[in-house]
Amino acid sequence: MQATDTIDVPTVASANPYLTGVHTPMRAELTIEDLPVTGTIPAALDGRYLRMGPNPMAPNPAKYHWFAGDGMIHGIRIEQGRALWYRNRWIRSEAVTKALGEPRTTGPRHLFDTVNTNVVGFAGKVLGLVEAGSTPVEIGETLDTLCYTDFDGTLHGSFTAHPHVDPLTGEMHGICYDASKWHSVRYVVVSPEGRTRREVKIPVKNGPMIHDCAFTQRFAVVLDLPVTFSLKAAVTGHDFPYRWNDSRAARIGLLPREGEARDIRWCPVDPCYIFHAVNSYDAADGSVILDVVVHDRMFSESPAGPDSHRTGLERWTLDPVARTVTRVVLDATPQEFPRLDERRLGQPYRFAYTMALTAPFLGTGLFKHDLEAGTRQSHDFGPHRHPCEFIFVPAHAQAEEDAGWLIGFVIDAVAETTDLVVLDARDFEGPPQASVHIPHIVPPGFHGNWLQAGF
Repeated sequence: MQATDTIDVPTVASANPYLTGVHTPMRAELTIEDLPVTGTIPAALDGRYLRMGPNPMAPNPAKYHWFAGDGMIHGIRIEQGRALWYRNRWIRSEAVTKALGEPRTTGPRHLFDTVNTNVVGFAGKVLGLVEAGSTPVEIGETLDTLCYTDFDGTLHGSFTAHPHVDPLTGEMHGICYDASKWHSVRYVVVSPEGRTRREVKIPVKNGPMIHDCAFTQRFAVVLDLPVTFSLKAAVTGHDFPYRWNDSRAARIGLLPREGEARDIRWCPVDPCYIFHAVNSYDAADGSVILDVVVHDRMFSESPAGPDSHRTGLERWTLDPVARTVTRVVLDATPQEFPRLDERRLGQPYRFAYTMALTAPFLGTGLFKHDLEAGTRQSHDFGPHRHPCEFIFVPAHAQAEEDAGWLIGFVIDAVAETTDLVVLDARDFEGPPQASVHIPHIVPPGFHGNWLQAGF
């Protein structure tokens, strides 16, 4: 195993919970080759596991918010049962390149250029993503920032951190918002070739924060909820200017996928907040099924990160005619970062995988939900071990829905190490099939994906 430090920056002392403990930012870019592996990595896994998260270079602890730090991408290259390398690289925003004395990254910018939330493979490119104002970045094979992109001039403004690809059409869907525009959000559809095909401006009030979306074969689902832009937070210098808004109504919009803003069907719902939808699909009776992780409120107390008091997995049934929402709690246990077999997006499905949650937004284990049987399994990684978001990778293109692997980082807070863990989804409670060992903590981040070689 070989490690190479390419950059080193000073450590920042802080009592902010998202700058200490397992959240302590990494201070160097590393390349570690030929990582040790326990168990056997499935031979079918040939590609890269990539994960994005914030890793601030010079934060102000009093004002710092977890969602606002400089972006860092982490990755492991898997081939023929070996972990060839681990790399971590800062996303080269203007602030980062200036701090490192490097040339400015090329490409079109929008409101800002810190990208720190998600990394996806689409249209033959690896894209780093954030919401609220930046264009995406293209990322190279060894995790270098190549350029910023507006999809060949077809993206007119910000993009989303959490798009979804319809497996039946190959199109990528997202609800995009801009921190400088408080009266509208945009439904954006990107073609399989990587160019914006469709953009619909949707009127809203107060500048809502909309992290995720969902779709069915009939509708795009818009989560217009009472976390909104806070001018007070912005003018007092807070990095993340969104707060819970007690005076704001909550509603879910059903926009016909080829319709216009005037066609949207708004369904009122009790105030709450949703970071992530699991999936949505059209029911036989004409209603829409929407499975979501629901928080009672969000950003109402802590200026540093998420602060809800109650969260759980719910199934919402939306009636597009009566414009009603019926809520059923599937599991009241705190959980987040839901994933599924994405070949089932926008369609009926059976299995969902989530991260068991504790403060401050740390994983304590994994859940597997069988939504047909109404059962839940748990995977416990042991004391002081914190899983992050796990993704489902099918065993092959024609595999059944639950035939494949769950892959994600698990932090050992005592040993100060991290494992990339591979679980057999059908032996969910059993021991890991493989663990790739990283000799340091990879701080908890947000989203990532498995990119099969030649994707």
